[in-house]
Amino acid sequence: MEYNFKKIEKKWQDIWSKEGTFNAKENYDLPKYYVLIEFPYPSGEGLHIGHPRPYTAMDIVARKKRLDGYNVLYPIGWDAFGLPTENYALKNKIHPADVTRDNIKKFKSQLMSLGLSFDWSREINTTDPSYYRWTQWIFLKMFEKGLAYKKEMAVNYCTSCKVVLANEEVIAGSCERCHSEVVRKVKSQWMLAITKYADRLIDDLDTVSYIDRVKSQQINWIGRSYGAEIAFPTSKGDDLIVYTTRPDTIFGVTYMVISPEHDLLEKWSDNIENYDEIERYKYLASKKSDLERTELLKEKTGVEILGVNAINPATGNRIPIFVADYVLMGYGTGAIMAVPGHDQRDYDFAKKFSLPIVEVVEGGDIEKEAYVDCDKGLMVNSGFLNGMNVEKAKARTIDWLIENNIGCHKVNYKLRDWVFSRQR
Repeated sequence: MEYNFKKIEKKWQDIWSKEGTFNAKENYDLPKYYVLIEFPYPSGEGLHIGHPRPYTAMDIVARKKRLDGYNVLYPIGWDAFGLPTENYALKNKIHPADVTRDNIKKFKSQLMSLGLSFDWSREINTTDPSYYRWTQWIFLKMFEKGLAYKKEMAVNYCTSCKVVLANEEVIAGSCERCHSEVVRKVKSQWMLAITKYADRLIDDLDTVSYIDRVKSQQINWIGRSYGAEIAFPTSKGDDLIVYTTRPDTIFGVTYMVISPEHDLLEKWSDNIENYDEIERYKYLASKKSDLERTELLKEKTGVEILGVNAINPATGNRIPIFVADYVLMGYGTGAIMAVPGHDQRDYDFAKKFSLPIVEVVEGGDIEKEAYVDCDKGLMVNSGFLNGMNVEKAKARTIDWLIENNIGCHKVNYKLRDWVFSRQR
């Protein structure tokens, strides 16, 4: 017997809809279970494979929990605000509300035809004033508590869509949607101070029943590390501040690198002999996303700042400062101390630009490569640290930094405050 899926599936989908088969029940005696997807953005193209893939997985969970006797809430809605809709409406002279309404109608019919067990009685739309008034209320509460603030920052900007893009939406310098050029542009953005909760997001994992793999992902995403902040004097009188997890390697610092967006570049502009070359490099860096800039296997590029140098406070040696795109203003201080003897990226950079490489932790062969497996070695070529193991040397270096008023203990995080606006 041939399975007439159009007829049979439509019949049962209509029954489910009429009887509210998958609606959460007004029964407070049942155990509750909440299943949530990321609500889709209703674009004009309709569904793509990225929609039903996670929805199906969550649908399996929802159906299983209903069979287990739970009162399941599996809502559906539309994350319908967005500049792509506005741009489309402007281009085609259609009101954006009409565009959104038509797109939602198409999405809804497609989703219902898949037979997913959403509770359609609780369908929401983020463009509905009765919904977004609560978004506004939440924002105001966060603003009052200092958890929402504005900040000038470099973002990925599509020159055609005229919107800010996430790093993942930039492919080889182009917008993944329209393939137009993407540039780095400094814009005022609304931020959420998620870093204020960084410690709790790690420490409170002990209170939830996530699988170990998910806990590890969250810990790595937040990236809590312990180290020191160090001030390197410069020939212009300004201190170049860096964060490092390896203050014990300070005697091995032979050069420094700053981000193309670092504020000191403009301050030093009258004293930099090759400022035009640096400006050209900054422009090229502005065409890359953060992911492209920090790709480990990419060719090492950079420009030495001629006319300004730094001083290693441990050795007293003058060391060059480079501008390189792999250093980001969004992480740490936008500057790094380079220890090529014990970091492979620093090593490759030093080899390319013929910079000194100094071994400060014994055990490797720095003539061939950086010695990076150096957590348990003994310090060499390191003045008052010589002969100490790494852990003792770290503690002694931080004490020395504090004693000489050139550094301090510092806890740092990979996690950044969240950009949640996509403004023009």
